[in-house]
Amino acid sequence: MAITAVVWDVDDTLFDYTTADREGMRAHLAAEGLLAEYGNPEQALAHWRDITDRQWARFAAGETSFEGQRRDRVRVFLEVDLSDAEADAWFERYLGHYETAWALFPDVLPALDALAASHRHAVLSNSSLTVQDRKLRVLGVRDRFEAVLCAAELGVAKPEAQAFHAACDALELAPHQVAYVGDHPEIDGRGAADAGLLSVWIDRDGLYATVDAPAGPHRIDSLAELPAILGTDSRFGAPSTFR
Repeated sequence: MAITAVVWDVDDTLFDYTTADREGMRAHLAAEGLLAEYGNPEQALAHWRDITDRQWARFAAGETSFEGQRRDRVRVFLEVDLSDAEADAWFERYLGHYETAWALFPDVLPALDALAASHRHAVLSNSSLTVQDRKLRVLGVRDRFEAVLCAAELGVAKPEAQAFHAACDALELAPHQVAYVGDHPEIDGRGAADAGLLSVWIDRDGLYATVDAPAGPHRIDSLAELPAILGTDSRFGAPSTFR
């Protein structure tokens, strides 16, 4: 049976999270007077990303709430036992800088346009609906997706099959009728394949060049390759028929 829908990851798939996080944190640390404490900005940013990954793993494992992982990122980074209100305030100041750097990848709109008439679209993210729904609206693409599902509300996160199946259920389609596009080889690539979806792993800029591709996913480096994988005749970059 043909693939009739595409479910998308958001961060570092549609949205250039890495760049926004880097530029936002750089501006935030400068405003907070903290850059000098880490030797150079790159060390500070690498430390923040490492803490983010570790705290996010705790959230994905059900060990803390979405808000809790945010607060703990701040506490661990600053090495200060802040109250919830203090941690929230620090993170909100960071978000102000982070959001000024929000942008879609250049190949996103052409890909969505090329697939608008042939496929239905939804989002599945390991974030929260509050965060991702607003992000998609600010970026001007929320109306491209029939449904937006997030781990914080689902109570289950990728790479668990239940998360992918929840997205299929929202579209009222079987997994073998749905493609999933994401940037992480295991969480997205292997997870979607193991759940029975057509898995497409986008490895932008060869970030995982030294990683052996997991069995199952199609590995691409640009969304320009996606229509061919889905067997779509649409010319990439053609005007959208989406209404």
